[in-house]
Amino acid sequence: MKVALIVEWLDAWRGGAETSTGQFVNHLLDLGVDLEIYTRSKPEGSPGVKVHTIECDGISRSWGTIEFCRKADEAVRQGGSDLVHALAPSMVADIYQPRGGTYAETLRRNVATRRTCLTRAGKRLGIMFNPKQQRLLRLERRMLLRNDPPLVIAISDYVIQQLKTHYGFPDACMEKVYNGVDPDSSDESRGMEDRRLVRDRHKIDTDAFLVLMVAHNLKLKGIRPWIDALTLLHSGGCSLTSLVVGKDKTGKWERVVQKRDLKSAIRFVGPRDDISAYFHAADLLVHPTFYDPCSRVVLEGLAHRVPCITTRYDGAAESVKQGETGYVLDDPEDIAKLADYVKMVRNGSLKRQSREKAASSGAGISMRRHAEEVVAIYRKLTERKNK
Repeated sequence: MKVALIVEWLDAWRGGAETSTGQFVNHLLDLGVDLEIYTRSKPEGSPGVKVHTIECDGISRSWGTIEFCRKADEAVRQGGSDLVHALAPSMVADIYQPRGGTYAETLRRNVATRRTCLTRAGKRLGIMFNPKQQRLLRLERRMLLRNDPPLVIAISDYVIQQLKTHYGFPDACMEKVYNGVDPDSSDESRGMEDRRLVRDRHKIDTDAFLVLMVAHNLKLKGIRPWIDALTLLHSGGCSLTSLVVGKDKTGKWERVVQKRDLKSAIRFVGPRDDISAYFHAADLLVHPTFYDPCSRVVLEGLAHRVPCITTRYDGAAESVKQGETGYVLDDPEDIAKLADYVKMVRNGSLKRQSREKAASSGAGISMRRHAEEVVAIYRKLTERKNK
């Protein structure tokens, strides 16, 4: 079974989706899939996989994605694969897996990050007159509403809801394969050493309550609600320290923090390669996101046994057991509720799960399980094609 995988980027530094895709590819290869990848990235050689780099040189950044989709389809048509699995819009795909959710929902939730009716209206107008975004919307609509649509693999119930809401997509053309992450393989001593090293690096007391936020798109992932909640907590005398990890620009948010006299409470530490160590060091993960089809960071937090707070606009909320492994906000703008949940964890309402309990519950969110379910779909579609 030869599978062509269309994925625009594979570079882990770009974010969680790319990191997840890299792990997914490794598991597919380990499961014996004959894989050819069509991508804009130029990864180092990997045994067992042939990579076709699609050059989009000379194309503006705003139009690069659209040009990649067109060129990838052309290249795949000549490749002779048994199945085409696309993570980007494709008119030749047998399987479409929108790891970022639908473009329609992505744009709708980006509007929600604006605080006032006026700024939301302005954002809607900007989307209406943005040629790249409109063309991507048309490409997605054309692919999903054609007479012979691809089978769509949804990584959460939230993505299934998006497909139904925006496109009336039929259940018969969808399969849910819940997102996954590789498990935390560190032993207890490694976790304790990481906790000490990270706290020493940032001069945080051993017994201080440490709240972690990890995001590359800070605005979309809820940095403003988190700073607002932290302001409320700080004024109420709730003692804690927060580290924000990610590669996004932070100047605007650092100015807000300084204006509110929160510099001792929250620090922006930039991107980190040793993110697992930060999970070991943290007592709580906050992810008050406006949009995430199924956030990798929350699944990683759960895999590291860290209590997590996220929102119903995150597919990973489906894995959070309310009041047991974390809390789910109905609205990322509910600052008071976010602060209350943090105080509850701070006061001992939730603790890290035992490794045994986390291992048993974490099997359902493993990337290996995810890849095995996708391979089962490959086999089913291949058998159907060969009949």
